[in-house]
Parts: sequence; C-alpha cells; structure tokens
Amino acid sequence: MDELISQIAERVGIDENLARTGVKIILGFLNKEGSGDVMSKILEALPGAKELIDDGDSSGGGLLGGLGGMLGGGMGGAMAALGELNNAGLDMDQSKQVASELISVAKEKVGESEIDELVGSIPGLGQFL
Repeated sequence: MDELISQIAERVGIDENLARTGVKIILGFLNKEGSGDVMSKILEALPGAKELIDDGDSSGGGLLGGLGGMLGGGMGGAMAALGELNNAGLDMDQSKQVASELISVAKEKVGESEIDELVGSIPGLGQFL
C-alpha cells in the first residue's frame, strides 16, 4: 500500500500523507457503496487496503458523511466522499486524479470489466472519474 500511495502522490503532485488520506476516503466510499464481491477482490489485491480503511473512520463521518447517509448513499454518498476529499485538502482535480490512479491500479489487479461494473453500479461515480 505504501508503494501505491507513493506512486499516486508523485503522479498527482501531492504529499504522501494527503495521498494516503485520499486513498483511504475513496476506498472507504467504494467499500460502503460498492459490491461486496468486487470490493473483497480489491482489498485482497491491494495489500494493506483493508487495514487502511479499517484505521479509523474513512467514510460516513462528520457533517458531509452524515449528509450522504441522509441522502441514502448513491449520488449523496459520492458527493459526501468528494466533500471529505475537499476537506482533507484535495481540490477537485486532485481528487479526480487520486481516484483515477486508484481505479487504474484496481483494474490491473482485479480486472477491467469487474471494476467498470463496480464504478457503473455506484450513482455519480462515473462522472467523478
């Protein structure tokens, strides 16, 4: 996981702590909103990913997380995750880049069709990527 986070930080042009926080928020969101089967494969394929999202509250916390919950997940959940990324210090472009890099690695490790299906199953996520 550390190598992946370093790679994302370098490609996006952010520090590793910010990249780690971004990856944690995105993985937490995917874990909450996505298919359990595909997420299990992602968590298995990315050593340290499960521990990262289990380390504290990675989604659903704070005012924006509560808003996403009140909206019933889906698009509200995507907007809440975007708000969390923004609150963590990532601007819209950086958030998209972190998400795109993470999705790209997941496609390499798990399979493009499964990740595309996961992305397509979460309302609003495709627009974000």
